[in-house]
Amino acid sequence: MAELTDAVIDAALARGKIARANEPCATKARYDRRLGRIVVDLTNGSTFSFPPRLVQGLETATDDQLAAVEMLGHGYGLHWEALDTDISIQGLMAGIFGTKVYMARLAGQAKSSAKAAAARANGAKGGRPRKATLA
Repeated sequence: MAELTDAVIDAALARGKIARANEPCATKARYDRRLGRIVVDLTNGSTFSFPPRLVQGLETATDDQLAAVEMLGHGYGLHWEALDTDISIQGLMAGIFGTKVYMARLAGQAKSSAKAAAARANGAKGGRPRKATLA
């Protein structure tokens, strides 16, 4: 592990200052019951919103639980105490709504005409082939 010196601390503080100046952070977060979305106001003046059903840990939350959203740190994340759920603002803006496994499962639930056509074609052939087992 690197030695913790004044120079290392000063460099970390400088990186943090640059990040705060350039990366959008939350200034306010709330749950809009009418829209069914979490709405986040950002330091750059823009607003970001998303449906909570996409976020791991929020997918089955009640309106009252969703309304209890809190900001973490200097607005770098959102937290729901009763749900024990945290998510970063940068992750949300990048479309990351949970762990890799959760995101893969979410992607597998996607519906499209191409996916439906492939399923029909596979069904016409007798369905998914059985896995080979070693005797």
